[in-house]
Amino acid sequence: MNILQSKTKEVSQSLIPIVIFVAILGLIFIRIDIPVVQRFFVGAFLVFAGLSIFLWGVDQSMEPIGYHMAHEIATSKSLIKTILLSFALGFLITIAEPDILILGDQVESASGGTLDAGFLVTMISVGVGVLISIASIRILSNFKYNVMMTLVYLVILVLGTQVSEEFLAISFDASGATTGALTTPFVLAISIGLSRTKGGKTAEEDSFGMVGAMSAGPILAVMLISVLTGQQNIHGETAEFVTSTEVWSPIFSAMQHTFLESIKALAPIAGLFFVFNFFKFKVERKEMIRIVRGLIYTILGLTLFLVGANEGFMDMGRILGMRLADRYFGMLPIFGLLLGMMVVLAEPAVHVLGEQVEDVTAGNIPVTVLKSTLSIGVGMAIALSMIKIMSPQVQLWYFLLPGFAIAIALSYFVDPIFVGIAFDAGGVASGPMSATFVLAFAQGVADSIPTADVLRDGFGIIAMIAMTPVLSIMILGSINKIQTMRSKDLPQDIAPVAQKEICAVNSDQIIGEQKDLIFCVIERGYAEDVISLARSAGSTGATILHGRDARAGTWLSKSMRLEPEKEVLWFLVDANITSKVSQTLLDALNEQNSHIVSIFALPVTDSYGLTANESVFKITEKI
Repeated sequence: MNILQSKTKEVSQSLIPIVIFVAILGLIFIRIDIPVVQRFFVGAFLVFAGLSIFLWGVDQSMEPIGYHMAHEIATSKSLIKTILLSFALGFLITIAEPDILILGDQVESASGGTLDAGFLVTMISVGVGVLISIASIRILSNFKYNVMMTLVYLVILVLGTQVSEEFLAISFDASGATTGALTTPFVLAISIGLSRTKGGKTAEEDSFGMVGAMSAGPILAVMLISVLTGQQNIHGETAEFVTSTEVWSPIFSAMQHTFLESIKALAPIAGLFFVFNFFKFKVERKEMIRIVRGLIYTILGLTLFLVGANEGFMDMGRILGMRLADRYFGMLPIFGLLLGMMVVLAEPAVHVLGEQVEDVTAGNIPVTVLKSTLSIGVGMAIALSMIKIMSPQVQLWYFLLPGFAIAIALSYFVDPIFVGIAFDAGGVASGPMSATFVLAFAQGVADSIPTADVLRDGFGIIAMIAMTPVLSIMILGSINKIQTMRSKDLPQDIAPVAQKEICAVNSDQIIGEQKDLIFCVIERGYAEDVISLARSAGSTGATILHGRDARAGTWLSKSMRLEPEKEVLWFLVDANITSKVSQTLLDALNEQNSHIVSIFALPVTDSYGLTANESVFKITEKI
């Protein structure tokens, strides 16, 4: 239940700014019909409840499924199996992503049925599957991430010159919508699972980047629709936007159909897991119950979210965009700036991202700096999108081409871990609120301006939002790299400036004796059990250090569980019993449900500490 409370808090923080934004505009700037307002609040509640339950279910089902499937990919000795399984996972998880389902419906409506929603979602899912296969092979083969992304975006650049602006806008919006509430935690679980299984010195770097890589798949897929079919422009009349005067009728009528669609969307990925579990995984009954329960929550939450978004929440965004464009045309960039800043500042994942960057940069880039940068950046992205809609001569690629070009160039300068974090971060800002309310707002603006086109100008805003974190993290990573380089140039021979008194182990325990230090990492709370086990083999005691796994608190997914906290035990033992104590601990490590994570031993060659009659000593601390 604590997890559900955490999810409701996260969703409410993202949703409340939108409600406040609507309330301010409705009370001060424009008049909105009462039934529309009532349906908006009902829709907002369904979005709140649905997304909270959905994320709760994803945490219990999709994340463990992702880890199990990632282990299957990583341990496969067949390249063909690795490619096919990676593709299948990417395809099946994307076809159930709520943000993509919403985008598909919006494109079908805006194109007058010329681009079928089902066909578009299928092609986007194929693109994601292909890129996840490539990203999986990259991790297992140690191919450089920035080189891979450079090659992918060069292909996108070539294809981009062959497609119309409508396809360009839809393709990049599909990219931003792909990194949603379902795909992001699942794909992140795959990348972390692959990097852990492979191991090595690049394991931490490899755990980032797959989400960013997969987001390039939809761009390629949608562009290829245009290139392969020869369809340069989308011909079709935009469906007329009609608001219902009813409050509850549209919601109830959509519930059954949406529930069946949700089951159909999630059934393939669940079915694939159950097949693998029957033949190979054989997960414990307790875990299987948890996964099945999570799948039920996911289906229920997805149903409520889609109904709330389609039957009330997005209608309000469309109406606000239309009426603000009619009455306050010149102020549209200001409204866009405020909307972007409000949405990002309240996004919980942005704060977690800030903590991750602060940790990676050793405090050189604080959380407040990152949040301010992203807030201003996303606000500017929506403001520029409004200018693009208002001015027919301004095109989407004017912003996307230099933005991604700068990001790719900086990827060869910043530390490698920043590259994966930056491309993954695109999903932080382009979440459910962007795929629903902000997209509908942009379409409403485009619908009311005579020189604008809903297909050409109404889409592209998610792409602008998704580009901002990528560019921002790269710039901040460059600043950190410059600061690090400057610090290395400082004089190293600095006089002592401070002294600190600390306690130390009595050194006469070591002098004249052969000692070894056994280093043992365990799950927190089990120190006494492990110490007792070591004592049974001859050890006399241990020093306990408390810490947290460096991978804990992964920022990209709001629904990822925190890693369990760890403790480190130091056993100072006689060299003649090192083998016995180590073997005892190793036997315990290999047992099922062991709380020991890792063990290694080091010989003690020298010692610094107290003499027999001293209690403290002083060390000099240098800057």
